[in-house]
Amino acid sequence: MTTNRVNRVALIGAGAVGSSYAFAMLNQSVTQEFVIIDLDENKAMGDAMDLNHGKVFAPNPTKTWYGNYEDCKDADIVCLCAGANQKPGETRLDLVKKNLSIFKTIVDQVMASGFNGIFLVATNPVDILTYATWKFSGLPKERVIGSGTILDSGRFRYLLGEYFDVNPTNVHANIIGEHGDTELPVWSQATIGGVPVLELVRRHEPYTMDDLEDIFTNVRDAAYQIIEKKGATYYGIAMGLTRITKAILRNENSVMTVSAHLNGEYNLQDVYIGVPAIINRQGIRNIVELNLSEKEQTQLEYSADVLQNILADHFEVKPTY
Repeated sequence: MTTNRVNRVALIGAGAVGSSYAFAMLNQSVTQEFVIIDLDENKAMGDAMDLNHGKVFAPNPTKTWYGNYEDCKDADIVCLCAGANQKPGETRLDLVKKNLSIFKTIVDQVMASGFNGIFLVATNPVDILTYATWKFSGLPKERVIGSGTILDSGRFRYLLGEYFDVNPTNVHANIIGEHGDTELPVWSQATIGGVPVLELVRRHEPYTMDDLEDIFTNVRDAAYQIIEKKGATYYGIAMGLTRITKAILRNENSVMTVSAHLNGEYNLQDVYIGVPAIINRQGIRNIVELNLSEKEQTQLEYSADVLQNILADHFEVKPTY
């Protein structure tokens, strides 16, 4: 590798999520080069101008510009935020047909540039579209990553921190499965300061399992609540995408709940789904297999089955069972 090699991230889709991701990326100075690509060139141009005007206030200046698919050739990461948004009353899975055709066009153009980096997918339904990006691109599964349940897990940790009155960074808990209505909390492995959450509930009278179930319900339905109030969710997921990007570019070997391809892990086959994975410069180093309870395993299998039934309408998938 030459000494003048710099990190480049390409964003495709300058909507609310993409623009928020760009803002977070520049504020944290995660990469040296950042290119914004959008069908609406004026929007991409305006975002690049606006971001550049704040460059002097960032920890380190990031070279930022609006570009085209040719700029993906030298990108280390292409982050896909383009596509139709979830509307009030819609589930994430309702977006499948709208976004599959959009993604085919986008991924084909990215690959035509000579891109050989890592795809990071944020558009919903993220598990389905991450699988589609893997199929359309032909890249190794380790180099196609979806945002998965990173935001759900972040919401989970935040709400548990509020409930137990501790800093959420000291809460270790995961939401796994589909980023959507069939996701599940891994209560059996959730800890605060090393103490199992279920043990805290048993030991201390103010805490109840009913409260914990309410916390999970609020996590699962958070997007619906936010969409009803302001039309879309974008800040939280943008910060999650930035965290994944940082883990890749800095070769961190950090564990995050992302949409990863399973090939036998958790007894599941040929599905992208939210699970903990170790992330580094090569993408997904390996899947972290939690010791799930029997109930959690059944719930995860159901979540995967829902996704595979949708995938079967569009791709040849290997059945899990």
